Amino acid sequence: MMPPITRRHKRNNPEYCEPAMNRYRLNLRITALLMAMVLLFAGCASVNLESHVAESASEALDVAASEADRQEAQAYLLRAADRFQNRNQHRDARTLLQSDQFDAADEETENQRILLALASAVALDDAQWAADITSAIDPDHFLNYDRNLISRAASLQEQAYRLAGDNLAAAITLILLAEADTEADTQTLHDAIWQNLKRTPDTELADEKGRAIGYEAQGWLELAAILREPEDNLDEQGRRIRNWQNNWPEHPAASTPPAELQLIASLAESRPQRITLAVPLRGPLASAGAAIRDGFFAAYYEDESADREKISIRVVDTSDTAFPALYEDLANDNQDLIVGPLEKDALSTLSDMESLPVPVLGLNYLPSDTEAPSGLYQFGLSAEDEARQIADRMTGENIDQVLVLIPAGDWGDRLETALLRRLEQNGGVALDIERYYREDNLRAVTADLLGITVSRDRAIDVERTAGINVEFEPRRRQDADGIVMVAEPTLARQFKPLFAFYFGGNLPVYSPSMVYEGNPDPSRDRDLNGVIFTDTPWILEDDNQFRGAVREAMPDIRGQLGRLFAMGADAWNLSKRLPLLRQVEDATIDGQTGKLSMTSDGSIHRQQLWAKFRNGTPERLPPLEPSTVEETQETDEFTGQE
Repeated sequence: MMPPITRRHKRNNPEYCEPAMNRYRLNLRITALLMAMVLLFAGCASVNLESHVAESASEALDVAASEADRQEAQAYLLRAADRFQNRNQHRDARTLLQSDQFDAADEETENQRILLALASAVALDDAQWAADITSAIDPDHFLNYDRNLISRAASLQEQAYRLAGDNLAAAITLILLAEADTEADTQTLHDAIWQNLKRTPDTELADEKGRAIGYEAQGWLELAAILREPEDNLDEQGRRIRNWQNNWPEHPAASTPPAELQLIASLAESRPQRITLAVPLRGPLASAGAAIRDGFFAAYYEDESADREKISIRVVDTSDTAFPALYEDLANDNQDLIVGPLEKDALSTLSDMESLPVPVLGLNYLPSDTEAPSGLYQFGLSAEDEARQIADRMTGENIDQVLVLIPAGDWGDRLETALLRRLEQNGGVALDIERYYREDNLRAVTADLLGITVSRDRAIDVERTAGINVEFEPRRRQDADGIVMVAEPTLARQFKPLFAFYFGGNLPVYSPSMVYEGNPDPSRDRDLNGVIFTDTPWILEDDNQFRGAVREAMPDIRGQLGRLFAMGADAWNLSKRLPLLRQVEDATIDGQTGKLSMTSDGSIHRQQLWAKFRNGTPERLPPLEPSTVEETQETDEFTGQE
């Protein structure tokens, strides 16, 4: 009799054979699985598209692909995209709306797809998709929708055009909407039309102006064209607006002009007529106060639009008067505007007031942690402004890791803070910051900045450890892309050659305006060759007619006094335009100290010019492309000047 067979489970034994019963059961499971898969795929064709809710874009596309009726499948995808949008899943909606399953769709289906696509492109801020969508439609496309959808469709279309960079098409869309929707908010529409036309390049505006696109559009284009002259003052712009209204009396914008144009047209009537200029005329700030005063009056007398029979300007000395008491006296004297004070402490005394009954254009800035009262505007030659522009310039030129030289003291603290904040915003970093005093050993300061001292100390440590003399050639640190040098000319002329001496001569050097005395002096400034710096139009503009006229009459107005003189001139120009800068988005003034704009707290921001020393003489540099670096303006960064 044969002994019974003993079976052992040997999972990894290649000689082991599965019993026949187990193989049979396995085959049954495989067969059942295959049948289930067949039933699943066969059942897809019977999915109720009206009620089916896809959880993902891929699921929706698979379900639609299994539907034989293309119109039914496309309608299902539109419903699915709408559901995704309602759940804020715009990326899933984009996947569906960009699907080639919409190829050869009928007109109604395509219009629905476009409307949904506009909504998701705007929500996702997808400029390329917006450009693809809008390139296939005309500005009047929104008129294809039912009346209750026209406003929504036009709004999405306008936003998509703007996102795609086509402001002219965006403006025309709104012009057509204003004609089609009599219940729309006229003022809001006209303001939006104007903002789009303002952003339209001159060439595009001129090309479109020559086409016959309707009475209302032609009127808008002509209005935009007549206000493009850069030399026009406010009075001339106001006259042009009024002439346009007379020439186009039936145009909707004649009766309801954009708010910005209403403001410009009314500025001449609302200009301050009783002005007090409050500056120090004795003591340590006397020369600065006098330069600002002279610049203010020079600009006033140069201004042909000023009505000297109505405007009165008085000058008061703030050097030995408590400013709160002086302000109260001036407010009681029915002044329309006070320009000043220059002293930082005097300006700070106004921060205790919630609002100022008489507006003040301060010639300095409050500390960054101080809230400005209503009615206070702040303007000055802020070094922090220049520090931020240096950081932006370096970012635009791919200088991300920098070494920094800044004088010691409170002024340097504020400049350092502004520079580091903007560097951080731009993704840059300061590898090392050396703060110095005038009496310091500049060779040692430079050696520390460039890492030479560390290199030398390392060699000395090796000698001490090994007990032998080591041949040593110092090396500067290799991770730096550039240098920020904040120094007055006499020190800068020493620092710049030291950079080369300590093996940093190939690093680009960036400086604020203080590096240049303001007067060409090639024999002395050759040591500054290669230094890139920012300065005011008063200093750097080659053909500055105002400066030319002033220097003929006042040849001593040069250097830093010249910059203060230019600041006084800008103070006069600002006095007429404060409401414009406050109320009009993106409004700027081309001033003697830079392109002037206003932040939300009433602080004036300056954008200066750029130059580079070559053969001891500054040569203008072109501005960076606008897309190279994003400008940011934070009101808490305006921290004052000395």
